[in-house]
Amino acid sequence: MDDTRTDAGDLAEYGYRQELRRTLSTWAVFAIGFATISPVVGIYAVVQLGFVFAGPAWIWAVVAAFLGQSLVAVVYAELSSQFPITGGVYQWVRRLGGPRLGWLVGWIYLASAVASLTTVAYLGASWLHMLVGDGTPSAATHVLLGVVFVAVALGINLLGVDPVKHFLNAGILAEGIASIAVSVVLLIFMRHNGFGILFETLGAEAVSGGSAAAGFLTCLAVAGWAFLGFDATTQVAEETEQPRRSVPRALLRAYLFVAFTVLLTGLAVTLALRRPEDAVSGATVDPVFAAVTDGLGGWSEKPFIVVVLIAFLACAISIQTYIGRAVYAFARDRQLPFSATLATVGPRRIPYASLIATAVLAGLGLLLGLNGNAAATLIAFGSGGFYFVFLGVAVVALVARTSGRWNPSAGRLRLGRPGLAINVLAVVWLLFEAVNIAWPRVELAPVGGSWVQVWAVVLVFSVLFAIGLVYVAIAEPHTKLPRNTTTEEVKAS
Repeated sequence: MDDTRTDAGDLAEYGYRQELRRTLSTWAVFAIGFATISPVVGIYAVVQLGFVFAGPAWIWAVVAAFLGQSLVAVVYAELSSQFPITGGVYQWVRRLGGPRLGWLVGWIYLASAVASLTTVAYLGASWLHMLVGDGTPSAATHVLLGVVFVAVALGINLLGVDPVKHFLNAGILAEGIASIAVSVVLLIFMRHNGFGILFETLGAEAVSGGSAAAGFLTCLAVAGWAFLGFDATTQVAEETEQPRRSVPRALLRAYLFVAFTVLLTGLAVTLALRRPEDAVSGATVDPVFAAVTDGLGGWSEKPFIVVVLIAFLACAISIQTYIGRAVYAFARDRQLPFSATLATVGPRRIPYASLIATAVLAGLGLLLGLNGNAAATLIAFGSGGFYFVFLGVAVVALVARTSGRWNPSAGRLRLGRPGLAINVLAVVWLLFEAVNIAWPRVELAPVGGSWVQVWAVVLVFSVLFAIGLVYVAIAEPHTKLPRNTTTEEVKAS
């Protein structure tokens, strides 16, 4: 690999010209990855459901998800080192598995990414209501506040890359306060439970028919949500300086730092709760808020809500940033309807049309919230789609690696034989977790929900996959690729 070539020249080898502004440093890419994975968004969404399904022992499901996703993060880091192109999974699978498969994986990825933006907006709306209102918001109010979240995130993204960087830096500061600083205070000064409680369920298995194992698996399905988003770093490769080196470094650092923060926060909250049995029964609706405000006092309520809101908003901004780039990469290759419009880059050198389109779709997804509390359903949607994509990418990478179609050692990140073992283990983990998340569970559906809602993840993604197959068969998007980007050989092999 010639490290002296320019980033633009590197990009030209893949058939693209430099259209986006290449101004992101390793730190800026780290900020995007950190804000997207977001320990605040991840843990605050998971902890409530974790207590309900597994009691204080829920923390071990988070540990298991962290270890499994660490394998996936390493595979993604290898791929991002090899292919420094905006589009991430779509570009990787297209080149290693063929354009048809690349389109299908990219299609599911886009649907999952939009679902994740919807989920973050819906969860963030709860904190926004806590700041400006009292009691529990109506379903319509909750959805409206979620739309506000999406609109604000879009507005900031449309200002350009530099404002986004500033807001993400503010988000990292908020995450540090809301997660690390508060967690350390809780652990040192406000611990009400011993470490032995981490091995107790406090009767949570009753929700899963009396089976602690079933409750743990349900908790593990939800815990997977806490470790999504590290691939956001790969979507800004064409805006990053020295992406072959910077992107994989930022990806791994963001993932590990977020994982540390998530585990620290989960441990602190579990040990600081005065009455953990109330979190199991649902009497304590928000264990994190209860642990913090009980420990620090009533004066901390509003400041804590503001800090958490900043973190949620930074997460929404970052998600919209990378979704816009993913759609742009698809449209640039003429793979979507209205591709010419979606691939438009404005004066600020950002894909503004793609950003607007994804914001509208995410806003429409919020309508699911009109049918009562949709938090668990939306988390299952977002997690399910991403884990299907993770699995597809890991399998394609493994097949390409073992068949000689891909030579990972040609990239800047060189793992050698351990890379193959990690890839195999990643496939095993993802196969298990994808099935676990998609498994139909009454307890994850809205109260009184129909069988359609219980099977929602399987049904929705089966329909999306079927639509994708029909589109590939009829529209044949793989035949519309620009001529100079249709090469199927891996450049660095």
